[in-house]
Amino acid sequence: MNTQRISVDFPADILLALNETENQLAQRIKLALAVQLYRAEKLTIGKAAQIAGLSRLQFETVLAEHEFPVSNLNVDEVLDDISKLR
Repeated sequence: MNTQRISVDFPADILLALNETENQLAQRIKLALAVQLYRAEKLTIGKAAQIAGLSRLQFETVLAEHEFPVSNLNVDEVLDDISKLR
């Protein structure tokens, strides 16, 4: 997988204030970004999981733990899908 590096500047004492390493903060940011972009319907769940560095199942688990919907389908779309499967 090709990657793109994006740099973000933070106050020098942010890692100390959060009591986190640079890698821990980077992972937290990637997960928060992935969740936000998925909830805004900018990314599929698979792409969001990829940004977060998680498997799709792991990402779905994170969404469920935070009570975010795993699917963006509404009731009519689900019923339509069910009727197509019959």
